[in-house]
Amino acid sequence: MTTPQHLHIALFPFMSKGHTIPLLHLTKFIHNHRPKATFTIFTTPANEPFISASLSPLPPNTVTIISFPFSSTNDDIPMGVESTDRLPSMSLFHSFAFATETIQPHFESALENIQKQDNPISFLISDGFLYWTQPSAAKFNIRRLVFYGMNVYSFSLYRSVFVHKLFSKLKSKDELIQVPDFPWIKVQQDDFDSSFKQDFDPQDPKFDFFVKCGNATSLSHGMVVNTFQELEKPFVEFMNSISDGPKSWCVGPFCLAEKQTTLERPEKPEWNKWLDKKWDEGKSVMYVAFGSQAEISNEQLKEILTGVEKSEACFLWALRIKPSQEEVMKGFEEKMKGRGLVVRGWVEQREVLEHKSVKGFLSHCGWNSAIESICAGVPILALPMMAEQHLNAKMVAEEIKVGVRVETIDGSPRGFVKWDGLSKMVKELMEGEMGKKVRKTVKELSEVARKSVEGGGSSWCNMETLLSVLEMEQVKI
Repeated sequence: MTTPQHLHIALFPFMSKGHTIPLLHLTKFIHNHRPKATFTIFTTPANEPFISASLSPLPPNTVTIISFPFSSTNDDIPMGVESTDRLPSMSLFHSFAFATETIQPHFESALENIQKQDNPISFLISDGFLYWTQPSAAKFNIRRLVFYGMNVYSFSLYRSVFVHKLFSKLKSKDELIQVPDFPWIKVQQDDFDSSFKQDFDPQDPKFDFFVKCGNATSLSHGMVVNTFQELEKPFVEFMNSISDGPKSWCVGPFCLAEKQTTLERPEKPEWNKWLDKKWDEGKSVMYVAFGSQAEISNEQLKEILTGVEKSEACFLWALRIKPSQEEVMKGFEEKMKGRGLVVRGWVEQREVLEHKSVKGFLSHCGWNSAIESICAGVPILALPMMAEQHLNAKMVAEEIKVGVRVETIDGSPRGFVKWDGLSKMVKELMEGEMGKKVRKTVKELSEVARKSVEGGGSSWCNMETLLSVLEMEQVKI
């Protein structure tokens, strides 16, 4: 086989903005290291325009996008839905994830065609939820790296709890249990996603999905992680000490691959002008966003609205709610006019966080949001809602101490949040001594994050090592 002149890297993001965006940032990061590399991005028709626009700053002929037809066989998933962001309910997630298997024949046909060309694929970076890409890649002797969009801290705790069967003899779900691999950490069942159980039912689709993803990951060449070594060193060392698992490569934060100057526009959006105005007025702003997939009940939304109002803090809220919840919002924006701005459209989150007026982030603590906040030096007020967000919140508040958590009425990780508890913690973050302390810590970590992706930094060196290893192994094939 003739060795290709330059690396040809394929990426297959899971169909969800929160999974796609970091892999697009990673594409730019790799391009910074290997300017002559070419990329093939696999996706579906409805997701192609977003991907194409995101990668448009790269030089011509650098990126090829291949779209595969996709249509779920589940009647509960409307026709044309090609992303979890548009699902009627996140309860349909597993049905959607399993339905992506229908893409596999098209994917293999594309691989077969590309591998016959002069510059075949050097390696594949695939989302971990697309477990079926592992056997397909192996079929054509393509090495697969896996990406999950999680930090190493969460991965480590999930693995440790499962291996040691920590929840098998719980007296109550509120019981705190010491984690053997990390004796300074105590966890309870509600720190983990509700679908994570110690004793899975083999007939449960969630168990099937868990096993398929796990098996595919164990066979993968490595795991690329959107983090930097200094942020979670003991957890990286733990994961890389496991003989039966793929190596974790900390090559982030991915968002820093794109320089802030590339985000400038001829005309600033209204929300940016509003932030400028607040800066001119000498007002600090709290950014509020709960991601694109969080499902907030009407009761909880009412409490959040009241808590934000009573806190007296200035705020910019990137709001995504169900149309049926507009009634809950009625009158809020008018009441908050001047002090708060609600934006229902898209905002460039990193640009918001980098704005000099923004001094706090009320967040669901999805990992993309958390790492972007750390990079911007903005402390987090964590209000986790789903997936591994409760562990992210635990990490943010207890492990790296760059934020605080919203108080719940019963003190549990998944408890209901009343307005007074939220208002109290907003004031603490924006004005209190604890807020000053975490603000100082996150500012220091933001500098470490930026240096990690610069020449000689930990993530820069990890990326160089990873690409060099893959280049050398490519010669052997």
